[in-house]
Amino acid sequence: MQRPKTLEIIRNKILNHETLKIQLMRWRFFSQKIVFTNGCFDLIHLGHIDYLAKASDDGDVLIVGLNSDTSARGLKGPARPINNQDQRAMILASFQFVSAVVIFDEPTPLQLITTIQPDVLIKGGDYKPEDIVGYDVVKAKKGIVKTIEFLEGYSTSFIEEKIRSYKKT
Repeated sequence: MQRPKTLEIIRNKILNHETLKIQLMRWRFFSQKIVFTNGCFDLIHLGHIDYLAKASDDGDVLIVGLNSDTSARGLKGPARPINNQDQRAMILASFQFVSAVVIFDEPTPLQLITTIQPDVLIKGGDYKPEDIVGYDVVKAKKGIVKTIEFLEGYSTSFIEEKIRSYKKT
């Protein structure tokens, strides 16, 4: 039997809501600790990698909820996202420490968090844990909600500003 090709392995980590439910049953059968985080992850930079790698250290499985193009535009404005949801999902799924990527269309990932019922819910340090969407869902099942400090000097907004300043010179 031929081993799956690398791109096929990456694509198989991008789950729709139905395949997510099946995969969740597998992970739970093996008592794996499930970590969830979410975001737009538009222009991947060192700050994203640092954040996701640290999030993955809190469990056995890291699921990343990815804002769809429509959802990202609603949060970030009409000029975003720069990369479309399929491109962003492939990039995220290519990281070895990301177990699955699930695209969601809603303004918040509450519905996705309710489906996943993660053991650990993580967001960036710009949030207070009790203000994180899904806090009540995770706490109700005795899970952990925590924040991770951002790597100083790295953000998509900073990259955008840097590009704009180059255009002016």
